[in-house]
Amino acid sequence: MTKAPALLPEGLRDRLPAQAEAASRVTRALVDAMRAHGYGRVSPPLAEFRETLGGNDERSARDLLRFTDPVSQRTLALRPDITRQVGRIATSLLAAAPRPLRLCYAGQVVKLRASQLRPAREMLQVGAELIGSDSVAAAREIVTVAIDALEAAGIGPVTIDFTLPDLVDLLAEVHPVKVPLDQLRDELDAKDAGGLARLGADAYLPLLRATGPFDRAIAELAAFDSEGVLATRIEALRAIAAPVRDRVTLTLDPTERHGFAYQSWFGFSVFVPGQGDAVGRGGSYAIPLGEDQEEAAVGFSLYPDPLIDAGLGTADQAERRIFLPLGHDAELAASLRADGWHTVAALTDAEDADRLGCGYVLGPDGPVEA
Repeated sequence: MTKAPALLPEGLRDRLPAQAEAASRVTRALVDAMRAHGYGRVSPPLAEFRETLGGNDERSARDLLRFTDPVSQRTLALRPDITRQVGRIATSLLAAAPRPLRLCYAGQVVKLRASQLRPAREMLQVGAELIGSDSVAAAREIVTVAIDALEAAGIGPVTIDFTLPDLVDLLAEVHPVKVPLDQLRDELDAKDAGGLARLGADAYLPLLRATGPFDRAIAELAAFDSEGVLATRIEALRAIAAPVRDRVTLTLDPTERHGFAYQSWFGFSVFVPGQGDAVGRGGSYAIPLGEDQEEAAVGFSLYPDPLIDAGLGTADQAERRIFLPLGHDAELAASLRADGWHTVAALTDAEDADRLGCGYVLGPDGPVEA
């Protein structure tokens, strides 16, 4: 009988020991940093009923990998995002918990389709949500927590790019246009000066200059806002930026829309050199409660797989991996494991430290470099 080839569906992959261990270390560092700020970890299921994962929303449904549950005969879906699940937990199981409610999470998500920048359909998502407030103070905290988590995982240098998702809605009141606002948003997002002119939206052209390093861009935005429509937004961005400006590179792109379909007044992207796409996004949003009610929240999600693959946030495990020869001292080996060493015991006298990837060998008096 011919053995079938060990193929996986497009966009899915196996993670071998080095990648799996690196992912575990990075995840632990990220989550521990969030928990240090008071964020309790939750762990939602990998699959839920389609409706609770946004199956009734056309935009969300495009990301759902769906199947029929043989038990309930209802349509289930694999989660493409954990944020919505955290919102469900916060407004159901933890509805009576004091606000603001701080929750964090880490787990795999699965997309129906991949993108050119992200060919993987399965990825690790790690994040934090502050539920019950979307104030400037809450936004400032969530940005700080994201930076602390990345630093704890050894990931950097980091660039934080701020945006204002509701910018066009605010400006349309004083700079009306004769075309649908989505067309205006598309041209601003594309930074297309000619497109803006064709739409009769010349008043919005100065916004194209309000992009780049934070201090220069925010000054351009303030100069554009002669009517003061954006005054509170500009003040808020400066307040959020103040405590982190010496820790990361800050930029501003007030008309950026990619990845901010559901954010309200504030959004930010996280960039790391060498990565073509953002490795994380966050901002303010609202959790639906039913009957036209909602709860304010602010949070972020990180997708560290590309960083782990690139070797960021990892340590050389050979330095803590020790070979145990035949007849080794079992008690001494146990004490090394308790101290954080990874021990690899010989099963035959033909094995050696180098072939098994160990940087040390256990000698009579302790570890010896291999």
